[in-house]
Amino acid sequence: METAVIVDAVRTPFGKQGGAYSELHPQDLAAEPLRALERRVGFDPSIVEDVIYGCVTPVDEQGLNIGRIAPMVAGWGEGVPGVQLNRMCGSGQQAVNMAAAQIQSGTHDVVVAGGVEHMTRVPMGSDGNSLTPTYFEEFDELTTQGEGAERIAEQWGCTRERADEIAVDSQHRWANAWEAGHYDEQIAPVTVERDGETETIRRDEHPRPETTGETLASLGLSFRPPGDGVIHAGNASGIVDGASALLLTSASVAEQQGWDPLARIIDSHVVGVDPVTMLTGPIPATTELLADHALTVDDIDLFEVNEAFAPVIHAWLAETGADWERTNVNGGAIAHGHPLGATGAALITKLAHELHRTGDDTALSTMCIGFGQGVATLLERS
Repeated sequence: METAVIVDAVRTPFGKQGGAYSELHPQDLAAEPLRALERRVGFDPSIVEDVIYGCVTPVDEQGLNIGRIAPMVAGWGEGVPGVQLNRMCGSGQQAVNMAAAQIQSGTHDVVVAGGVEHMTRVPMGSDGNSLTPTYFEEFDELTTQGEGAERIAEQWGCTRERADEIAVDSQHRWANAWEAGHYDEQIAPVTVERDGETETIRRDEHPRPETTGETLASLGLSFRPPGDGVIHAGNASGIVDGASALLLTSASVAEQQGWDPLARIIDSHVVGVDPVTMLTGPIPATTELLADHALTVDDIDLFEVNEAFAPVIHAWLAETGADWERTNVNGGAIAHGHPLGATGAALITKLAHELHRTGDDTALSTMCIGFGQGVATLLERS
C-alpha cells in the first residue's frame, strides 16, 4: 500500500458573515487556496489528477460542482477534473480522507483536497428548501443541532459556566497562536474588492480575543428559553466564509519531486450515531480509530476536535479521557469560525503545520456532523 503524505496545506483567512468576502463569488473564494498551493510548492497543475472539494450547501452560487469549477477559476486549465462532496460539517475532512485513500490504493498519485463555504452568499440550509413533508418520516423526532448540543450538555453535565470556559480558552488560544505566528505558514492572504476599493485580507475576522467569562455571561440563549440551557452565540462556532486545500501525494512521488512533506495520513474512520443528539460522533470516531491501531489517547500528541458547540468538546473530553491542554491548542471554531465545507480540511491543515512546527509525532482530527455522524483522521509527522 502506498503512503499518503501532505506536501502542503493552506487556507484563506476566515471572513465573518457579511464581512470581507461579501462581494467575492464562492467560486473565486474556492480558487484561492489552489492558487496558493501552486505558488508555494511550485508544481505544474497538470500533474493534479483530481480536486476533491467539500461543500455543504452546493446550490445557487455554490452549485454546478464547485469542485470542478474552482481549479478552472484558479487557472489550472480544463484538464484538471474536480468533484464536490457533502458529508455536512465533515465534508472538508472527508475530502482529505478520500484523497488519501485514493493515493494509498494506488489509484492516483497527486490529489488536491479541501473545501469551501461562503455562508454569507449561500446561507446554511439553503439546500433544504425543497424538502417534502415525508422526507424525514423515518425520524421519530427532529431536532436542530443547537437542541442536540443542549441535550449533550444535559447528558454529560456541562454547565453554562463550563461551556463558557471552553469558549474563553478557544478565543485566548487563537489570540496567543496568532501573535506567536503559528498561523503564518498556513494562511494565504486574499485580495478583494470591497466598497470600490482593493483590500488584502490577512487575518481571521471572527475571533474576539478580548472575550471573558463575564462578557459571555451576559449573552442570551440561542435555542432555549432563559435559564433552560447553556448554548449562546459566544460558546458556539461562528458563521464565516472560507476555503482550504491540501496537496496530497504518495511518498514516492514526493521524493521524486524533491518535496518535503509536512505529515502523512495513516488512517481515517467514519461512524453513525443518534440523529437526535446528533453531535456525539467524535467520541466513537476517535475511540474506534485509535483501537484499530492499538493506540490510546495518551499516544496522541495533538487533537483537533471541531468546536461546533462547547458541550461537544466537554462530552468528548469526558468520554475519551483526552487532555484539553493537547486539544485545539491554537484555538478552534468558537474563535475562528466554522465555514462548514472548508473546516475539516482546515483542521487537518492546522495539525500538519503544528506537527511540523513542534516536532510532535502524532495527531488526530475529529468532527461532529449533522443528522448523527462523526469523522476522524489519524496523522503522523513526516
